Amino acid sequence: MNMPSWGDTKLGTMKRAGLWLVQEVGVGNTFTKGQLRDAFPDVSQIDRRMRDLRDFDWQIDTKREDVTLDAHEQRFVRQGAPVWEPGKATRKAGMTVTAAQRRSLLVRDGHKCRSCGIGPGEPYVGTDVTSQLDIARRSVRLPDGASKVQMIIECNRCRVGDRELTADLGDLVNRIAKLPAIEKKILSAWVEQDSRGFSEVEDLWAGYRSLPADARGQFRDALQ
Repeated sequence: MNMPSWGDTKLGTMKRAGLWLVQEVGVGNTFTKGQLRDAFPDVSQIDRRMRDLRDFDWQIDTKREDVTLDAHEQRFVRQGAPVWEPGKATRKAGMTVTAAQRRSLLVRDGHKCRSCGIGPGEPYVGTDVTSQLDIARRSVRLPDGASKVQMIIECNRCRVGDRELTADLGDLVNRIAKLPAIEKKILSAWVEQDSRGFSEVEDLWAGYRSLPADARGQFRDALQ
């Protein structure tokens, strides 16, 4: 199927925005908000229409996802579904999240990223970059083998890194059944509290694992 022109005003704005990215920007390249607005001068919410492409597996990074970008820059990372083709821009049931649903999900997940535990607006360790929490859709493989997409709160960094992740609930349930009773009891307590405390030794181990090779050598020397 021939690709239409992004300048075809008979197409919807989201479709035109996708075509503009493909035809004018190119995968891997950056563009600015100014360039986007200049291309669509008569569209008042062009930024939002472009963000809608993410619902169709397009990846468009901002400074939140790619710290090498300037605040006004975005990077066209991946083309998703060709939304300009018939039937490709139809949202699946449950894809759109309302403001009320978003608030409910944030409360349910304790206003923290379920992957790394960071809260909204907190800086990532060793950087001046702060987190932003949002809705992520996680594919879950159920015990019966079926897959279901479920929503989870994640920060911008984890959401980008986990886009292709499938959570295998069936495997986890099978592993629970093999746990000794004492370990199952410990796990039950962590699940009940929705948190796990770490011992000093475990904290030191985690810190050691994050060190560069030379620093790890000095750490080992200190243990002698």
